[in-house]
Amino acid sequence: MSTLVTGAGGFIGRRLLSGGARALVRTASRLPGAVVGDLLDRDSLRTACAGIETVVHCAGYAHAFTSSDPDAHHRINFVGTCNLLDAAAAAGVRRFIFLSSVKAMAEPGEACVDEDWPGLPETPYGQAKRAAEERVCETGARHGMHVVNLRLSMVYGRGGRGNLERMARGIRAGWFPPLPATGNRRSLVHVDDVVAAIRLVTDAPAANGRTYIVADAAAYSGSELYDTLRLALGMPPTAWRLPAPVLRLAGRLGDVGGSLLRRPLPMNGEVVERLLGSACYSPLRIERELGWRAKIALIDGVKEMLGNEASV
Repeated sequence: MSTLVTGAGGFIGRRLLSGGARALVRTASRLPGAVVGDLLDRDSLRTACAGIETVVHCAGYAHAFTSSDPDAHHRINFVGTCNLLDAAAAAGVRRFIFLSSVKAMAEPGEACVDEDWPGLPETPYGQAKRAAEERVCETGARHGMHVVNLRLSMVYGRGGRGNLERMARGIRAGWFPPLPATGNRRSLVHVDDVVAAIRLVTDAPAANGRTYIVADAAAYSGSELYDTLRLALGMPPTAWRLPAPVLRLAGRLGDVGGSLLRRPLPMNGEVVERLLGSACYSPLRIERELGWRAKIALIDGVKEMLGNEASV
């Protein structure tokens, strides 16, 4: 057990437990090698890091919508990461891989940006991730620890609970409308490619102290994602598209309804912007410096995500 995986019961973390890794979980678990701990409990983290050579930090508060709890982002994604870094340094951990997010950057608008994109994140989630990245690099330099920040684009795959999975459920249920062809570009990456990137940067000396975007080389429009999901579900192509103005109107109505009900509705302005707007990120740095490249084609990744529901 030379590797500690935080968030080991989660979507990405559980895929990293092969080879006898130690799993940090918040409550008692049947996972092999599980140890109970909390990012805000320093004593539990010192125990978890004892005898560990590599920490892969997957745990965090992942709700990135603006309606999420700002204090939770700071406490869990920043303070919790600092606590784990301190425990790792005290235990003599040699490698620390932090799973960050492209949301740690300023919003790209219609550009397709890399790690040097100027500006700072505006959301509590992005701000906490960016601050944690900086602390990772500081700790690595101070203690001679091999550290890497991985800024993940939207991760999808079987067992995930992200936007693509929610879209698939809506299409299958018949309520998610055909998206218009707006020419927007959105980056994503299959979970298997993320795992491959984690394993690569863990052992690559050239990765030390670096921050990398992890994304498929291709970015996809909302309509392309919609069509791929229908294809994978064995559903015929649609002959119509919901016009963008109608979708934006539905988002505004959702905002009004959410304000009246004091809770966000499934369709609101923020959701619509994610469907119609762009969020394109370039993985060129990790491709050029380490030779990593996403290998899972979109249609294959979607079929894996859908499992038995995918057409054969």
